[in-house]
Amino acid sequence: MNDAATPRRIWLCADDYGISPGVNRAIRDLIERGRLNATSVMVIGPAIGRDEVNSLQTAAASHPRCAIGLHATLTAPFRPLTMHFKPIDGGLFLPFPKLLRAGLLRRLDPEIIYAELRVQLATFKELFGRAPDFVDGHQHAQLFPQVRDAFLTAVREAAPGAWVRQCGRPQPLTRRLGTPKAMVLDILSAQFRKRASRAGIAFNPGFAGAYDFARQSDFGTLMGEFLDGLPEGGLIMCHPGFVDDTLVSLDPLTGQREREYAFLAGAHFPPLLAANKVTLA
Repeated sequence: MNDAATPRRIWLCADDYGISPGVNRAIRDLIERGRLNATSVMVIGPAIGRDEVNSLQTAAASHPRCAIGLHATLTAPFRPLTMHFKPIDGGLFLPFPKLLRAGLLRRLDPEIIYAELRVQLATFKELFGRAPDFVDGHQHAQLFPQVRDAFLTAVREAAPGAWVRQCGRPQPLTRRLGTPKAMVLDILSAQFRKRASRAGIAFNPGFAGAYDFARQSDFGTLMGEFLDGLPEGGLIMCHPGFVDDTLVSLDPLTGQREREYAFLAGAHFPPLLAANKVTLA
């Protein structure tokens, strides 16, 4: 156990690199400032060409503690890379509520999902010249029934040294009851952790970062809550970005991305880390 005076080392991961040029630019800026130490890449995003990959590698090279992972994507409004993927809706992946429902009802084909994930992992390796440091899932799809087994098999085979994201966090029951989204993630993550352990795949011991994106919450206050009690090696997801037309066309999470960026880039974030005895791993 760490001494009380020793800072806890955590991961602060910006999701969605590759979704738009503005998001990419904000993430790279925060990495260069030392305000992030991980980002996960959507290889099927519209802003993941060679220049964007090279720019990310350059930013990360100045901060070698920064991990780069794959943001496995299986939900709309994105298109699969594999030709025969199903189910689809108008050529796109299903929206995440429909994908979750299909998994709960055992209506998915894990082999088809596995094939798509293997192609996304291979695409990451082609773009970056190596396997990802970790693998997570857009809209937490890696946790869904039937998806999770295909996900873990693909990671074990294609990126055996990678760790994966689980989204549960030990908290008093009273706190979890106040955040329904976090409770759902806790329930789904319990099974995910069991399967990852059986597969011999490492995962983060704690998670934070889920909140109601539709509300204009104060991100500094939220970050203080995320840091409270997060264990050594825990992970906080975030979604900083600059809004551009590409982002608006693909994702409803817009203005909140700029608020997250402003806090993470600003003067109040480092003292908050210090007050919570936390450092970026």
